[in-house]
Order: sequence, then structure tokens, then C-alpha cells
Amino acid sequence: MSVFPKTVSFSKNASNVFFHILTGCNLACRHCYINKTQHGNSLVSAADMEAWLALFARRSPRAQVIFLGGEPTLHPDLPDAVRAAKRLGYASVTVDTNGYLFHDFLEKVSPSDLDFLSFSLDGATRSMNDEIRGAGCYDTCLHGIRKAVDKGFSTSLIYTVSHMNFHELENMPSLLARLGIREFFIQVIGIRGKSAESGGKGLQLTRDTWMKTVPKVAEAVAASGIGVTYPKVFLDDGEDFECAGCVADNYFIFPNGRVYRCPLCEDYPIHAHEIRESSLVDAPRLNESDFFKLSIPEGCVMNKMIQPDNLSYGPDGKPEYRVACCLLKQRIDPAG
Repeated sequence: MSVFPKTVSFSKNASNVFFHILTGCNLACRHCYINKTQHGNSLVSAADMEAWLALFARRSPRAQVIFLGGEPTLHPDLPDAVRAAKRLGYASVTVDTNGYLFHDFLEKVSPSDLDFLSFSLDGATRSMNDEIRGAGCYDTCLHGIRKAVDKGFSTSLIYTVSHMNFHELENMPSLLARLGIREFFIQVIGIRGKSAESGGKGLQLTRDTWMKTVPKVAEAVAASGIGVTYPKVFLDDGEDFECAGCVADNYFIFPNGRVYRCPLCEDYPIHAHEIRESSLVDAPRLNESDFFKLSIPEGCVMNKMIQPDNLSYGPDGKPEYRVACCLLKQRIDPAG
């Protein structure tokens, strides 16, 4: 088997820094989770990017950093931030992009600077993807992937599964192989940002549909030699629930200095921490950290509070299954 570079890990004891360096974007995806009222609408300055990277490198020396937006390549100082993360000793450096790759990004970084360039695509076909992400996105993203692969970058792809596009997931293994993708991330749609604004009804898959669709596709992708990470979402009978807020070390940083530990909370001012003068301080109580240790029959407390439509109850009022933490995921190593 080939030696794969590291990228974000969604497991117990993992340490990840999800750094939103801006909230602006050239697209208007139907399921975008950015909420500028809660996250801010400015760019993180070059000085603050390096200071904040240093802050979390000291706090979590084995952390992996992921640069996000909005669209992070819209930030002119992203290449310098990538190299700063490398100098600071992050275990891996990833950039998530929609594929437009602004400011000649691929000309300003090298494969040695970046462990993974991660692209977002939400359909195996042009029509499906562009219905969700906007006209022209499919072709632009595929062009960006091919250019990155030709230049020697390790590439991954994120597919956010919802009722809009789950039927095309089975067509992804062959597309991923043709594109030269090395890692595939299947993501469950979160009812936050634009999805929450629209009510979110009917967007999440039922337990039966998820179980019949996602694990099978994940196995097929791994069999083709591509690593796969996907959320379990629904726990098996008798399986213990664990919250990443208690067993992992994840930080979601936004331009206004808010730092969340759980992405489900990002529509609300209940962030666990804040960055003040390049120091990390605890936010006022109550905040998300107060909820992580609660035990409920439904499993994830945040899911029950914020996006409960994927829960189901029997005639006795008891939940028919438990929902897993969205940050603790299944991993299938590539075959071959």
C-alpha cells in the first residue's frame, strides 16, 4: 500500500484545528453553514493568522490544521499561513476549497507546503452538483482537481449527503478514481446556516436510507484504493455513545474570535472559548462545554437540541435508536 500523507482525523484522541480565515465566498451553496451574524464578516489579518496558529500549536502540539472559509483561497495571505503552519509543527496542513483556487493559489504553494488540498463536490453529475452549489461549479472544481493532481498535490474530496443528492453517491467511486483523488470524506448535512434558515425539513436521510446507501459506497471507494471517512450517524443497538467534546480535541475558529468545540452549535452564541489578544479564554457560562457530559437516551445532546428531525420515537415515547457524535467517524483504509 502507498504511504498516504496525514489529514484531518475524526477519531477519539484526535486533535484538529478548523481555522475559518474568512467567511466570504464566491458561491451561495444551498447548504452553506456559515452564519456571518455569529461568525463575523471580516478576514483574519495575516498577523492574527500566525498568532492564532501559534496559540493552538502550543496548546495541541500534535494537532492537524484545516484552513476553511467561506472560500479560503479568496484570502490573499493563505499561502503564507500554510507555510507558517508548517513552521509551527502542525502534524498536517489541509486547505478546503470549492475549486476556484483564487489568487493563483497553486502557483504560490508547493506539495511540500500542503499535505492535502480538499475539494467540495455535491453531485456525481454536473446537473446535481450545480443545482446545489451554483452554475459552473462542477466543471470548475474538476478542472481545479486535475490541475492540482498534475502538480503533485495530494487531493481529497468532500461530499455532503442529503436527500437532494444521496442517489448519486453510488456513482462517486468511479469518478474519484478517474480524478486521482486519494481521500474521500462523506459528510452528513447539518441543519445550520442556510439549511436552518430554510427549516431543514426533509434534508437529512432517514436511518434506513443512510444505512442502505453510505456504508456500501464507502466500502466500494476503499476497494478502489481510496481512503474513506464517513460519519456513523446512527449507533448500533447496545453501542455506547461518546462525545468528541469529551474524548477528542477539536477547535472551530472563526474570524470574530469565537472558538467552538462542536460544529452543531455554530448558529448560536454558546461557543466554549474566545480568542482575546492572542490568548484563548473560556467563554461565559453556560456554553457548549456544559452540555457535552450530559447523558440522554437519544445519544448526542446537541443533535437532540439543535437538529432533532433525524430522531424517531416508539409508541412508548422512547427513542428507537441513538445518534452518534458527528465528529467521531468511521475510517476505511484503502485496499491494495
